[in-house]
Amino acid sequence: MINWTTTLTSIAPRRPRLPEHLPVVETVIEPDEVKAAPDEWRCIGEEVSEHLDYEPARFLRRRTVRPKYVRRGDNGQPPVIAPLPPSLQAAGIAAPGLIAAVAVAKYCDHLPLYRQEQIYRTRHGVHLPRQTLSRFLTLAAFWLRPVYEQIKTTVLDGGYVQMDETPIKYLEPGNGQTLTGYLWTMHRPGGDTCYAWHPGRAAECLDAMIPDHWHGILQSDGYGAYRSFVRSRGGRTDAPIVLGGCMAHARRKFHEARNQGGTICLFIIRQMQNLYHIEETLRTARSSPRVRVAVRAESSRPIMARLHRLCAKLQETRRFLPRSAMGQAIAYLLNQWQHLSQYLEDGRMEIDNNLVEPERSGDGLPKAARRASAASQNAIRPTAIGKKNWLFVGTETAGDTTAILYTMIEYARRRGIDPQKWLRRILDELPRMKIQEVPRLLAPDSHSAARHAA
Repeated sequence: MINWTTTLTSIAPRRPRLPEHLPVVETVIEPDEVKAAPDEWRCIGEEVSEHLDYEPARFLRRRTVRPKYVRRGDNGQPPVIAPLPPSLQAAGIAAPGLIAAVAVAKYCDHLPLYRQEQIYRTRHGVHLPRQTLSRFLTLAAFWLRPVYEQIKTTVLDGGYVQMDETPIKYLEPGNGQTLTGYLWTMHRPGGDTCYAWHPGRAAECLDAMIPDHWHGILQSDGYGAYRSFVRSRGGRTDAPIVLGGCMAHARRKFHEARNQGGTICLFIIRQMQNLYHIEETLRTARSSPRVRVAVRAESSRPIMARLHRLCAKLQETRRFLPRSAMGQAIAYLLNQWQHLSQYLEDGRMEIDNNLVEPERSGDGLPKAARRASAASQNAIRPTAIGKKNWLFVGTETAGDTTAILYTMIEYARRRGIDPQKWLRRILDELPRMKIQEVPRLLAPDSHSAARHAA
């Protein structure tokens, strides 16, 4: 027979839901009826709800007090209490400030959740297991998805996007090991960046990311999934997609073959260097697309024609073995030629895809290309730094959370907005908004308010 008295007393007492040592910020919400005629009401009690909030360098307990009233001389009526305003934390203890802090710490400051758990416990005396922190991020992504979709729409609206994908490990329950998923980057040069998560790297992922009605220029490296995607939509005259190439990839292959290719390889690299100098001049002058097309036609097109003639001759005469580094560099340039020369036809296009490419040391890129990439804040760099620290995402579904929060952080970073203030503000406002009001969160006046928020 079980001795329930002994069993119950042996159970460790439950940890307080909110640490008692935290300072309290109290908000009292009075009913409208009481505000109108306070002398007619008598307070008989109050409803108190507490949530765990966070401000930089300190935790606090954000307490909302709602006094209950009955009308004097009319005790038979039910008490009056102010309704609890819609809020993100209705079903949990985390307030928007804490959720925003956890998201920024992981996706902007690249702190894994287990490190955040240690910091909160050792420096603040607040125990938040990493599983709880992960749920905070999932909740944030759920509420932020409409804003994320709005950003994605603005990225695609320009009719010109650059894309790349980077591998990220994820855990599969029951598998006992990590699998490889991909975080895809869509960037509108001069505009915003949107990330999307897929467990694969096939052309079907592009179908899921790019709407059927979209048409324009898709610039990428030479990975075959992009060509397959464009071919799959090639028969559509109402929504044609043009594939642009990346000169940086072609140049990198010749840079890797420079010891084997000798003076011929160095000549090709020099010609590509001249192309980049032309682009730097156009960028410095802030030339319009029409001017860029004209200058490229006069200066860049002859260089491109010279490159094509030389590489075609080298391949025809089999000067270099096809499997050699130089032979592969020549084959890549010629196979990608239609896509590489596409930038000559459209002044909106960049010469390469570097704005969404992870930086590589020793890749031999021209200084002009490096300056342009740094000035434009390489879009995939934050994800590359982050995954070095947190190594993998929890599960396949956690990849969507990662994509949404990276998109939000990058949106704020590009505008010089404090991402924590901005996320806190929109997470506080979203539960009270209609879906039609979401674009207001991305308006310039909203950015200004986030910059000056307390």
